[in-house]
Amino acid sequence: MASPASLLALIDAAIEALLTGGASSYSIGSRTVTKLDLGKLFEERRILQTEVDRAASGVIRLAKMRRTSR
Repeated sequence: MASPASLLALIDAAIEALLTGGASSYSIGSRTVTKLDLGKLFEERRILQTEVDRAASGVIRLAKMRRTSR
């Protein structure tokens, strides 16, 4: 499995390709194929950037568990 940092680099490259004229979809006859969605790429980039930042800072989030009374 690829690391969050390497996936982030791939997403950055895909975003750059779209913003510099790369095709996000194309049509052949009556069929249309969508390869990349800029909104989804930006959302995934935000998630991966958070993971990369956490790993770089060494911060680990722990879940709080509360005991419920019965």
